[in-house]
Amino acid sequence: MSERQQGLSIRTRLALSYAGFVVAAGLVMFVAGLLLLRFVPEGYIYDLNGDFVPDRSDLLEVYLRYAAWGLVGLAVVGLVGGWVLAGQVLTPLTRITDAARHVSDGDLSHRIRMPGASNELTDLADTFDGMLDRVQASVDEYRRFAANASHELRTPLAVTRTMIEVAQADENRDVDTLLARIAAMNERSIALTEALLDLASADNGTRETKDVDLAALTEVAVDEMREDAELRELDVTVRCDPARVRGDAALLSQLVSNLVRNALVHNVEGGEVRVSTSTGAGLAYLRVENSGVVIDPSAVAVLTEPFVRGAGRVRAAGERATGAGLGLAIAASIVRAHRGTIDLTPRAGGGLVVVVGLPIT
Repeated sequence: MSERQQGLSIRTRLALSYAGFVVAAGLVMFVAGLLLLRFVPEGYIYDLNGDFVPDRSDLLEVYLRYAAWGLVGLAVVGLVGGWVLAGQVLTPLTRITDAARHVSDGDLSHRIRMPGASNELTDLADTFDGMLDRVQASVDEYRRFAANASHELRTPLAVTRTMIEVAQADENRDVDTLLARIAAMNERSIALTEALLDLASADNGTRETKDVDLAALTEVAVDEMREDAELRELDVTVRCDPARVRGDAALLSQLVSNLVRNALVHNVEGGEVRVSTSTGAGLAYLRVENSGVVIDPSAVAVLTEPFVRGAGRVRAAGERATGAGLGLAIAASIVRAHRGTIDLTPRAGGGLVVVVGLPIT
């Protein structure tokens, strides 16, 4: 970025503006005085008692002398007073500048916390603080994402390398078993990579938008997973009222599938799943409720972050924990891309309730 040329500070400009305004007002009064002096006669003037009376020239001489000193005084008062007043007005801007400088140096924890009643500058400071809160939350989230992603991507590679090294050292190695285990690790890596691509696609926003019936997508998603639900003896109840929204059909389908799959996977044997769609207050709602283990309310707040899995959440018997912890993160990104809301709350008695609200077409 090119360096700016040094110019007058805002405080100096304001002080000069105040002084100029005061002097201009003084000049107006000065001109008014000159116009009044036009009505004073010129020449030798005496009153009825014979005493001498100053004429126009005499008054004009005195007026010009004192008016000049008056204008100089007004300029000085304007400059000094303007400098003091400008300093008081600009003090909040100094705090905002200091905060911005801290942020540019990488300190996202610094806040302005402007005191005083609400005005334009306090509103600016509060907006800046709110922006920093969101930026810091995003940075912290992506730092955790990077750390977790590197761990998740490294694990299958490290396991594969260990299996190969052990097999190389074992003369009686079973090649078929080794290949099967390597293939399983490879599938895990592929699934994780595809999940990361899905998350990136959701974060990039919607592509082609059109009218979509959220109820129809929900019924299709439930039907596709009904066999899995029956294997676990889950009681699945679906109540879908028409709920049309405008968005990317592929992403919305993935949103519904992720939430339903999440409800099935993180459940207990013989549990229940309740799925419904409805409309109200200008929004189309998708509600997915499932039984399960008790979840700490503090843990629910971070379940939509990538690679976060609720402590104690269970899976189907015999199902390997191959998930990357991206299902709810992808769902949250899709909701954000459609300018909607997603709320997660612990279910009474264990489990989770997810409510998605999307703008109606």
